Amino acid sequence: MTRVEFFFNVSNKLQKTAELCERAVAKGRQLTIFAPDDATGNALQKVLWQQSETGFLPSNMADEANSKFSPIVIDTHGENLLQDDVLINLQIDQPPFFSRFRYLVELVGSDEADKAAARTRFRFYKDRGYDIKSTDTAVSN
Repeated sequence: MTRVEFFFNVSNKLQKTAELCERAVAKGRQLTIFAPDDATGNALQKVLWQQSETGFLPSNMADEANSKFSPIVIDTHGENLLQDDVLINLQIDQPPFFSRFRYLVELVGSDEADKAAARTRFRFYKDRGYDIKSTDTAVSN
């Protein structure tokens, strides 16, 4: 069953995504990031390529030819899923394909609209029997 983890009070979702990706790639994990739109995906890709002082986090958009070789794939439609290890959801709704992944990460900002949408996703997963881990980034930093 998919493990679900929510990170609450995330001040910068793109930066937090890059941090999580850096840790996961170091462990040999593969990631799909479900971005809400191409602009967010492109902005995230820039952050990933600049994340490390000594290197970069290789990433591709899902529709790029080399995406099947990349440990990090940024997708906006969920139509070209290349792996089933880690999914980071940046969209407002739960991804319809989340259950194929081993691990699902949900990032929640501090504004009320984002929190309300996250509560809906949280209930959705909980009602279906998923164990959910929650981390408040305002406390853990």
